[in-house]
Amino acid sequence: MSDSKKKKTDFQSAQTLFANYQLKDKGGYITREFQDYGYRLAVELGDLAHKSLYIKMAKEIERAILEKALSFVIDSQADNKARLFMWKVKQLRDEVAKPVTMDDKISQ
Repeated sequence: MSDSKKKKTDFQSAQTLFANYQLKDKGGYITREFQDYGYRLAVELGDLAHKSLYIKMAKEIERAILEKALSFVIDSQADNKARLFMWKVKQLRDEVAKPVTMDDKISQ
């Protein structure tokens, strides 16, 4: 087997591999997934002044509700996306908390 046919494998250390990647500094200490999600909500809604509120919401409110509300807001052309998001979250939480009565079952 000649030298030209041999595959050359060049191994690099993990340190040199990751030296080329730069992470964006978000200006804080985000150590949990819900903190990152809350921060991303604030960025999407253009409301970084209230990012702690969104982090708290990401921790305490079901993710499905937040994602539905965010999808609703992104599809809209609202001027104040943060206000519309809060309204939609409240509406979705009220729908989940509303007990189903016999009248509701009969009318369906």
